[in-house]
Amino acid sequence: MVNDVVLEKDDLCALVEVVKEAEYVHPSQEAKRRIFDRYGILGTSKDRILTAIYYKIMRRLGIIDKAIVRATGIPSIYILDPWLRAALRVACFFLVFNDRDVDEELFGVIRGGIAKFISDKTHPYVGVWYWDVVDKVLKNYKYVPSNDVEVLELKYLVPAWLIEKLKSLLGPEETEELLKAFNTKPLISVRVNTLKATVEEVIKHLKKHGKKVVRSRYVDTVVKFEGPFKFEECSLYREGKIVNQDEACALASIILDPKPGEVVVDMCAAPGGKTSHMAELMKNTGTIYAFDIDDDRIERMRRTLKRLGITNVKIIKKDCLEAPKILGEEIADKVLLDPPCSSTGTLAKYPEVRWRLRPEKIIEIAQMQYKMLETAIRICKPGGRILYTTCSILPEECEEVIKKILKKYENIVKIVPLRGPFSEGFLEGTMRAWPHKHGTVGFFYALLEKVRSIK
Repeated sequence: MVNDVVLEKDDLCALVEVVKEAEYVHPSQEAKRRIFDRYGILGTSKDRILTAIYYKIMRRLGIIDKAIVRATGIPSIYILDPWLRAALRVACFFLVFNDRDVDEELFGVIRGGIAKFISDKTHPYVGVWYWDVVDKVLKNYKYVPSNDVEVLELKYLVPAWLIEKLKSLLGPEETEELLKAFNTKPLISVRVNTLKATVEEVIKHLKKHGKKVVRSRYVDTVVKFEGPFKFEECSLYREGKIVNQDEACALASIILDPKPGEVVVDMCAAPGGKTSHMAELMKNTGTIYAFDIDDDRIERMRRTLKRLGITNVKIIKKDCLEAPKILGEEIADKVLLDPPCSSTGTLAKYPEVRWRLRPEKIIEIAQMQYKMLETAIRICKPGGRILYTTCSILPEECEEVIKKILKKYENIVKIVPLRGPFSEGFLEGTMRAWPHKHGTVGFFYALLEKVRSIK
């Protein structure tokens, strides 16, 4: 029983399956929606309870894995069958990290119900091993941090390696302020589509429906309010008058400042928040070439553009590295590059990001970002501008990429200094939004101008 709600076998099996699915489906909300819908949980009385449990698991995932490894003596959680791994994660949360005692009835379901479920999904031996671990190890296991960093890791649910990194960048006191911000539930942030509505109209509508609305200090067309908020049930959303977008993200399009009639390339466009904003700023004129390769995200972008009434975007389902071959060299007045990144600035919003990233992957990510930025330079006209943004707090993906580009293309591009509204980055002329300072996601901006052709 949890919060006076009796959890049955199917409830726990759904949790196991969604934890497993979340390894492969991003964001984690989409994995939850798919599995809970299949189990008939969405919209029921148990939806809220199971959703809360799911996010508690995802926020603690790395620590849960560490506890399983230490308790069982296995070398790595990732040597286990995926179903077994997910089952142990759910069991470990309830038995080791849950803030409520597990009664005998619930323990029996955790042990026997899940064991049978994963046996049916994989092999009986898997269920037997799981049963033994739950019964003989996890039932009485206590997780104890082994050093000061692990104390912070457990307190703020952020991986130890990232805490060490932040302390080297910001110092211990500011690091703890940032960690607190990562564990503060963010307000819902929406951008008003001025092609269809005014900010005043949107604020009036939201207030009428009981929302306490705060207008952004940084982007005039962004408003914020507390959740929950069902977008699909809101007429503002259905009619294309608002789009879900953080104010730090919305500022990117304003900084790049695309003009009506210009040619713009959005190199990693889907799901289309910045694409649609640039189209709005361009008064639906000119052309935006929107590159992406993810089918699901592209489909979401198509729906968003249609809902918002955007007509000047041409979607190209290709890797943006192919843009010079597809479009030609030096064709764009403006280029936006918001490449795939570690997403370490979004830990408050997307809990699974905390544990998904491995430190060794950062170099690989930064190398791809650098290649994309080189491509952006090739397709930008002399006199045109390139905005490079990421939702990362790590310099390797941000300032270091820009330093490397400025060194190689010293006489080709120059940095256009950004002087606010957020803080200066770790490289002069760049800018950073910080969760603990500005109440936004963590975001990096570097604006470049192409001063002459490469040839």
